[in-house]
Amino acid sequence: MQDLFEKQDPQDSSKKPTGPLADRVRPQNLNQIVGQKHILGEDKILYKAIKSDQLFSMIFWGPPGVGKTTLARVIANETQSSFYSLSAVAAGVKEVRKVLEQARINLNRLQKRSILFIDEIHRFNKAQQDVLLH
Repeated sequence: MQDLFEKQDPQDSSKKPTGPLADRVRPQNLNQIVGQKHILGEDKILYKAIKSDQLFSMIFWGPPGVGKTTLARVIANETQSSFYSLSAVAAGVKEVRKVLEQARINLNRLQKRSILFIDEIHRFNKAQQDVLLH
């Protein structure tokens, strides 16, 4: 019997997946997302932007648990971008700059773009938000 803290060999497919059920059933690509057809339908702007890898800055708004972070991760998967997530409650300018520098490195050395998802961004003050302008 495996306990909750035992590491699992990712190469061993005979063992059942571990982790919270929500993580195991979370969509990994656009085809797995249910709903949101008004923005993710094949003829809609966000779907086209993702599929053509022509992303733009976005703000996802909604109550907790509706899939904002999941959609950001799916976009990163679909565009093969690095994904970084920060919480504005716990992070500040220092952490944002660190991610932005890593994103620059990813782009210059690996030709890989990055997506920065900032949860609760409304908690950033004006000076903190200004770091994101460039």
